[in-house]
Amino acid sequence: MSVASPFSVLKSQLNAEKETRRNLAAAYRIFAHLKMDDLTYTHLSARVPNQDAYFIYPFGDLFEEVTASRLLKVSLDGEILEGSEFQYNKTGYIIHGSIYQARSEINAIFHLHTPAGVAVSAMPQGLMPISQFAFHFYNRIGAYHYDSLALDYRRQGESLKAALGTYKTLLLQNHGTLTCGETIEEAFLYMYFLERACQTQVAALSCGTPIVPSPEVCEKTAQDLRNFEPDFGSRDWTALMRIVETNYPDYKE
Repeated sequence: MSVASPFSVLKSQLNAEKETRRNLAAAYRIFAHLKMDDLTYTHLSARVPNQDAYFIYPFGDLFEEVTASRLLKVSLDGEILEGSEFQYNKTGYIIHGSIYQARSEINAIFHLHTPAGVAVSAMPQGLMPISQFAFHFYNRIGAYHYDSLALDYRRQGESLKAALGTYKTLLLQNHGTLTCGETIEEAFLYMYFLERACQTQVAALSCGTPIVPSPEVCEKTAQDLRNFEPDFGSRDWTALMRIVETNYPDYKE
């Protein structure tokens, strides 16, 4: 049986990092295009599977400015390994690093502060199962109680990991939303559906009391939605990349 040479292993790793950088930069551009960003706040990250470091944008950039080469490489403990930024983003590194440490299968984490997401995060009932968007997350979303800025790795990092548990979605109460994925595409589509679910809930509650299907229907729908497509997010991601390539070709630089 042949053994891969150190050179071929290194080349493969560099290619994987290059691809991850480009896809993550594209994700930043897509969220800016969808107007789901928040100036220089909130953050998206991704890592090459089985690596103890991840990529994230430099604190101080707008989402629409992110390119592959500008992304930082950060250790799971928050040490900047490659790149530089305007200001050290401790809150971001606690959120992302803590989850990556706890969940080896997770390779992408997206965190946003959209008005609809923050509004639903502040509601005592959390996300309600009142739309097909929301059924994706039925009994599959955690809640993290607001505890000021995330500045304490030990206390807040542990609380964040406990709140997320084995889920891939989280409401950060009074703060925003967070999704995870084994791929960038998965984390993206969960965040897109979560945002749509939050927008729908805010609109529905403004009109009165919404209809809530039975628990049996909600659970069956959640399972059906998760089994509907085997490579979750890839179809929509491919379509969105056509927009990125046409309108924001510098993302890959």
